[in-house]
Amino acid sequence: MQQIQEGSFLKATTLLNETIFEDTTIFITEYNDKGTVGCIVNKAFGRSINELSEFAYVPEFPLYNGGPVATEYLFFIHQAPGIIAGGKMVKDGVYVSGSFKQAIEALCKKQVDENDLKIFVGYCGWDSGQLEGEIEEGSWEVINESAVFAFE
Repeated sequence: MQQIQEGSFLKATTLLNETIFEDTTIFITEYNDKGTVGCIVNKAFGRSINELSEFAYVPEFPLYNGGPVATEYLFFIHQAPGIIAGGKMVKDGVYVSGSFKQAIEALCKKQVDENDLKIFVGYCGWDSGQLEGEIEEGSWEVINESAVFAFE
């Protein structure tokens, strides 16, 4: 079995066709004995953050469909630790989370763009051993690229 680690990518195989994971690429942000967390990085949500009433003042900025868990919340990854405090480095200078207030302020001040910040509606999560089982059955291919690939 291919090695999963924080910063790995999962590419859905054809076994996941006709599911919500069809043609998805997931960036793994957390991997430990409790389970795995990640966000789909290649599926647009179809709305911009400024279309959400509480963020109407923010410039137009795309949202991504991060996954089916906690879809009432926003999550983010970034490459701007000097601007957005409190994030956890995943790999290769890509951070998960941090001060969302600072991320929004940086967007408003045009200090970050789509190369620095990606915002997700929801996330993907697996209990301990669950993802490994899905990989063994052939649903996912593990890809160990540079974490910067999440922004491409």
